Amino acid sequence: MAGRPEPTVFVVDDERDVCESIGMLLRSAGLRSRRFTDPRVFLDAIRPETPGCVVLDVRMPHLSGLEVQQRLLRPGAFQPVVFVSGHGDIPMALRAVRAGALDFVEKPFASDVLLDLVRRAIAADAQRRSEGPAREQAASLVAALTPREREVAEAVAAGESSRDTALRLGLSVRTVEMHRARALKALGVKSTADMIRLVLAARSVPTPALPIR
Repeated sequence: MAGRPEPTVFVVDDERDVCESIGMLLRSAGLRSRRFTDPRVFLDAIRPETPGCVVLDVRMPHLSGLEVQQRLLRPGAFQPVVFVSGHGDIPMALRAVRAGALDFVEKPFASDVLLDLVRRAIAADAQRRSEGPAREQAASLVAALTPREREVAEAVAAGESSRDTALRLGLSVRTVEMHRARALKALGVKSTADMIRLVLAARSVPTPALPIR
């Protein structure tokens, strides 16, 4: 029986020297890599089923690192992103982390720091893949709720009381409780705690994002 595919570290940086340097570092640590100087070629090459992670430069011609990250946020995609940024790109790197990147490292970076982040990213990818089917099922269940049931379920997961939800949505508390009960039934769970777990699991499934303007 064939073993699991070896994780691949996708390195994307428009500076060829940087690409090759990171590739050599990864190779010295026993890690497989593929290197790309054009983010468009990278996006054509990467496949959701390939385990590993992405080391991505923030600022590149054609497509910025943030734009590439947004295009990677699609159903079934798991590979975590580690951003490499110049000093002036720190705010952009922080935006990337808030948008779901694992972390970022600033140029010039210490080899052990980057290797540590890459290993963390590969481990996170493996964990996401092992949990993937359950998360996809949760996302399907939540997506099948009516818009109002989903609003109420999200409010419950956020820790909002029925009274506060009613005020925010312009409903009666009784109506909110009714939607809450219907959401529980539709999700196939009996407790509020189980509903919260399902909603939080559904949030972790990547979905296509709007372009950054």
